[in-house]
Amino acid sequence: MPEAVERRRYRGAIIGSGNVARTGHLPAFRETPELRERVELVACVDAGPDAASLDGLPLLGSPEQLALLEPIDFIDICTPTATHIDLALWGLEQGYHVLCEKPVALTGAEAERLARAARRHGRILAPCHQYRFNPVWRQIAEWLRAEAIGRWYLAEFAVYRQAADPGARAALQGGGGGPPWRGTRVASGGGVLVDHGAHVVYQLLDVAGPPTTIAAWTGRLRHRDYDVEDTASVVLEYPDRVATLLLTWAAGRRETVVRFVGEAGMIELAGGELRLVRAGGVERRDVTAALQKSAYPAWFGGLFAGFVAALDRGEADGYLDDIRRVAVVLEAAYEAAATGRRRSLAGIW
Repeated sequence: MPEAVERRRYRGAIIGSGNVARTGHLPAFRETPELRERVELVACVDAGPDAASLDGLPLLGSPEQLALLEPIDFIDICTPTATHIDLALWGLEQGYHVLCEKPVALTGAEAERLARAARRHGRILAPCHQYRFNPVWRQIAEWLRAEAIGRWYLAEFAVYRQAADPGARAALQGGGGGPPWRGTRVASGGGVLVDHGAHVVYQLLDVAGPPTTIAAWTGRLRHRDYDVEDTASVVLEYPDRVATLLLTWAAGRRETVVRFVGEAGMIELAGGELRLVRAGGVERRDVTAALQKSAYPAWFGGLFAGFVAALDRGEADGYLDDIRRVAVVLEAAYEAAATGRRRSLAGIW
């Protein structure tokens, strides 16, 4: 019989009090039934001059102050991308398990450094890849696994936004004051390819596996005050299929389009409708509500429940490979864009 695992209560702290912490992470911990009895949040850490407590949690000015609230089992990093590496390494070195917003790493070398630290300290480092728990995406993935459209050979992902998300603080301040942090390299480490591309990459890898070749273009089409790309185009090649990614903050309206074309039909998400097209006809589903931001806490809830289960079992390697695979693709895409040449990924996986 399999050995029983300990199901205890875990104490955690959120690092960062911005929009994703307020509207995604905190409600997921508070509202997901299987988490309410398993997780106790004890503090929020944010040193910003306009930092505010998360729903009454004690607000600390530095991560080091968490020592005053020991024992703490994990930290949940909800800060801008450029801070992820240092905060994750610090947390692991303190003996904390770490949840971290995406992308955790931007290069293969960064991912390997984090993996070594996690293994050395015997702690779990998990990325916030919550789109896997989007019920619309789960349906698409299930249709692909069941070969509802036969062998698929073309995938298209398009994310259209009018600008980078300004974040909760910018919205509260009425905008202005320069570009949002996602539009600055010092805070984001990259532009739309980092912000939206990270999600699309792991979704694609889940259903297609690692590509053999990558080509990419990045540039600024509209937002000249950003010092990162506002648009990226990526082509991922496989021996028998291809996937294209178009990600932009320069669109005329907000929309997400996903399309898989196969030998026996097509799966398409567009305009808030999910369609399965095959010989028997067209199956249509209105998924508008499932894609609203109000649904995000449920996606995070599924992710966090998996994290807690991993803490129970002490399993970490799957998460570390997930972080590395996304970082490798992002790094290769930027290199391909910079050189204007297709980049081989053979032997890198």
